[in-house]
Amino acid sequence: MRLTTKGRFAVTAMLDLAMREEGGPVTLAGISERQSISLSYLEQLFGKLRRAELVDSVRGPGGGYTLAKQICDISVADIIVAVDEPVDATQCGGRENCRGSQRCMTHDLWTNLNVTIFDYLSKVSLASLVQEQHAKEQQAKETCVVQDKRDSNAHAAAGSVL
Repeated sequence: MRLTTKGRFAVTAMLDLAMREEGGPVTLAGISERQSISLSYLEQLFGKLRRAELVDSVRGPGGGYTLAKQICDISVADIIVAVDEPVDATQCGGRENCRGSQRCMTHDLWTNLNVTIFDYLSKVSLASLVQEQHAKEQQAKETCVVQDKRDSNAHAAAGSVL
């Protein structure tokens, strides 16, 4: 499957936006800094996302971008389609000319894979990605707290021995 950085960056940027928009419009400069994606590249992607009616732009001071739909109504497939990213495992781009003017013996296999991948990406909502990311962040915080307690207990025990 050929999924380029365009599709990956678009999904990453939309996830960043979804996680932060409750505080108001999110700037592309902020997304750029947090995700290490070029600001000019984000501007191109968000132009496409806006035309696909997945995001709205807010002008002026405190402006930025917000989601145009509920996060549960935006799928990863919606984002990838919006930025013109093909999900295609065929060698011929679906033109059935894999071997010159003929289709290859495995064309149907790769076409069916495309359908399966697109179906999967259609079922993954932005809401589920946000939820997954929040769970990972919570787990990381809990891991840090446990490590801090262990470290302080070790230091306390060492101090009482001395």
